[in-house]
Amino acid sequence: MPSLNFDDIRRRLAGSRGAEMWRSLEELADTDEFREWLRYEFPAGADVWLDGLSRRGFLKFAAAAAAVAGLTGCAQQPLETIVPYVVKPSDRVQGVSKWYATAIPFRGYAIGVLARQFEGRPVKLEGNPDHPASLGATNAFAQAEILGLYDPDRAQVVRRAMAIGTWDDFNAEIVTAMSRVRGLRILTPTVTSPTLTAQINALLASFPGSKWYRYEPVNRDAVYAGTALAFGRPLEPRYHFDRADIVLALDSDFMIDEPGAVRYAHDFIARRRVSDPGTATMNRLYAIEPMPTVTGSMADHRLPRRASDVAQYAQAIAASGEQRAVSGDAGWINAVARDLAAHRGAALVIAGDAQPPEVHAAAHAMTSALGGNTITYATPVANPASQTESIKELANEMASGAVDVLLIIGGNPVYDAPPELDFAQLMRRVPMSIHLSLYEDETSAAARWHLPMSHALESWSDLRAFDGTATIVQPLIAPLYDTRSAHEIVAEIAGIPMRGHDIVKGYWRTVPLAQAGGNFDAWWQATLARGVVAGTTAPNEPASVTGSWSTGISSTGLWSTGFSRSLSPPNPPAEAGAPSPSIEVTFRPDPTIWDGRYANYGWLQELPKPVTKLVWGNAAMVGPQLAERLHLDNEQTIEIDAGNRRIEAPVWIVPGHADSAITLHLGYGRALPNQTADGHGFNAGALRLGNAPFLAAAVRRTGNKRNLTSTQHHNTLAGRDHLRAATLDDFRKHPDFAKEPDKEPKPGETMYPPWPYGKNAWGMAIDLNSCIGCNACVIACVAENNIPVVGQEQVEMGREMQWLHIDRYFAGALENPSIYHQPRPCMHCENAPCEVVCPVGATVHSSEGLNEMIYNRCIGTRYCSNNCPYKVRRFNFLRYAPRGNEVLDLMFNPDVTVRARGVMEKCTYCVQRIEHARIRAQNENRPIREGEIVTACQQACPTQA
Repeated sequence: MPSLNFDDIRRRLAGSRGAEMWRSLEELADTDEFREWLRYEFPAGADVWLDGLSRRGFLKFAAAAAAVAGLTGCAQQPLETIVPYVVKPSDRVQGVSKWYATAIPFRGYAIGVLARQFEGRPVKLEGNPDHPASLGATNAFAQAEILGLYDPDRAQVVRRAMAIGTWDDFNAEIVTAMSRVRGLRILTPTVTSPTLTAQINALLASFPGSKWYRYEPVNRDAVYAGTALAFGRPLEPRYHFDRADIVLALDSDFMIDEPGAVRYAHDFIARRRVSDPGTATMNRLYAIEPMPTVTGSMADHRLPRRASDVAQYAQAIAASGEQRAVSGDAGWINAVARDLAAHRGAALVIAGDAQPPEVHAAAHAMTSALGGNTITYATPVANPASQTESIKELANEMASGAVDVLLIIGGNPVYDAPPELDFAQLMRRVPMSIHLSLYEDETSAAARWHLPMSHALESWSDLRAFDGTATIVQPLIAPLYDTRSAHEIVAEIAGIPMRGHDIVKGYWRTVPLAQAGGNFDAWWQATLARGVVAGTTAPNEPASVTGSWSTGISSTGLWSTGFSRSLSPPNPPAEAGAPSPSIEVTFRPDPTIWDGRYANYGWLQELPKPVTKLVWGNAAMVGPQLAERLHLDNEQTIEIDAGNRRIEAPVWIVPGHADSAITLHLGYGRALPNQTADGHGFNAGALRLGNAPFLAAAVRRTGNKRNLTSTQHHNTLAGRDHLRAATLDDFRKHPDFAKEPDKEPKPGETMYPPWPYGKNAWGMAIDLNSCIGCNACVIACVAENNIPVVGQEQVEMGREMQWLHIDRYFAGALENPSIYHQPRPCMHCENAPCEVVCPVGATVHSSEGLNEMIYNRCIGTRYCSNNCPYKVRRFNFLRYAPRGNEVLDLMFNPDVTVRARGVMEKCTYCVQRIEHARIRAQNENRPIREGEIVTACQQACPTQA
């Protein structure tokens, strides 16, 4: 029988009148598991060392610490001249870092970054404040690219039929193949690089009949098809959340998923930040979605509904008063419609990538009818052709024998192409198949030639951001292995081998704007230094809604005629509260490893997912209602049957998940021996046909269980006070609602003497109203402070090492609770209870208010952690940070000690950054300026929380 009694849980919530905050269903049910975490700081068995077999497994996960041969022990400078950010080029000063502007791709689009280079090697990435896609911030994926660069699991050698080959062998064979090629086909993921686009087009022109296909499993097909429906041609929508008072998100996690997500999160929260209670105003967010997301967690009014039902709700909101299909939510629908209509010129409707084109068209039509000031349109940054149809067309050509040379640049179609295509079998029909990639993956195993690809931090390129702005990508280090960039491989196949630097610079030499000043070399230097190619932002295109999607404003809302076309949802919508006739399955990119491209990044595998707090795997996400009907508990497996395909997956019950629906995250279920990604989770893509956003499925309990690892009960505050929440009206009436005067000790009531401070006293405030729980700060802290990966087995014991913990709390009904995020670093308590219990004085109070750790004094008693009310201290049970690996040693921040086994560690407010600022100020004979010191978490935060 299930251990969760939903009737008891609902009675407890009803008794609290919705005011109680909780982390999990186990906490509400007061299960034995939850009591175990409350009783002990670490679960039973945490003091037992691993056996030999487990130790070998741990070493595989500890930042992929496999031995690497054939490398020199020092970093190499790039052969070409690169240009530092802001300052003029100069000779290197030993021990002094430089910052260089470059870009990191996310979904093929640029995120502008500044890379810190120390002694010829990059050690940290920050957002470029001059770049429109980042504004000085980043996301977790960009922060993790430092680990991606130094990952020893990266492909290092050329392989022919998976046997080690050489570049000379490949060059000789490709020359012969291209001399008699009949059908050259190129497959890439989304490409925004102007130089690579020009190269591939030139290659296609040299070989008539050649074709270029594009595919990645999480694509923007519906976005472009939706604008084509609404405006008669595909356009790139650019959302202006800084102009929006009312936002309606139709299954859109725009703060995480969009190519412009970092900028969008910044702009959205900028309209939400409050300071003066007397004049405080906020934007308002409505969200309809199947599973709680980062964006949904920030919604003022969220409605959990199946993905296929979103179209019906959009139609009902647009055609106010016509809610026959969704009558149970008529009040919600009418309220949204009235609010949108009341904010003409400041309302924004946005649809998620997984919604069908009709929903996108409706969103554009509705926003246009409301004034259209919150969306502008431009020529698409990437090719707008359907990637779903593209991969199908390529598969048909391969099956017919029309392809004799296939070049795959990046991507992994054998793993993530629609399973009905059987892409691996099709590749065997191609005489010359070439795969250029960062890792030896499933597609590499099926290709005749696998070529190791250079990382974005060790190669020249260029990328466009979501708004078209271009950035020249400059390398921060010479390639660690004998790798090539996409530019160099395309040039080789074209018969004109060149270095990446010459290819990229040669392309921009032909661009008129680069010649406008008459001095290209000066333009090149200035552009590299700034990290933005001035004048490349795509201009606004006029966009008028076509007749079938014409929309107007009524007294109560909107009306639209565009929904007359059939949307054909897989299941008919149900009345509110009524059971659905079958269960709907939706597919989403994983919030930490995306579509699998980051699956080997240990930092991201061990990063708790924003809502579920799962690590090192995926699950079948279900709501409490469905779990109750099917008698499911967490970790019980179910068989999901969709036609002739089925998978078995463990269940994870998510409060606020839509009823009669299951959410599956992509990117797991990899079979890559000796790589970090190997053996975790299941491949949800095996069930996904084409690019179907949702499908109907039969579900059966198996009686099996599969272990899932979640950190949601780790480091609990154990009944101590957590965050407090209030409405804007409450804040206006009681701006000090978060304070509890009766709990503040009066003078003389404490035994602690006051601390005398000199010039400086450091502290940090976190704006919980601005935190979206995106985890960028967590990975930034990991990268800055040399925090190790410990592996799934150690996380299960409560031994994860991340210094920054983001709590996620629910409040309210199981079916649709409010969701809150609370970052929890070390508080650097004024009177720190950890300091008085340390028997060796390893944790002490500094003269500037920091709670400091002296690592070589620590003897591992863990008294300090036991006495810490916030549970923010981490103990090195094992040697988690591998040393002696020639590649991984390059990754460590030289300003931060790499801690040894047996010592305690925690947040330091990035004390190394404080010291750098102090030295700078002393050299300039001035005090440290307010705001001069920015911690790693603060720097990365897209919302400036």
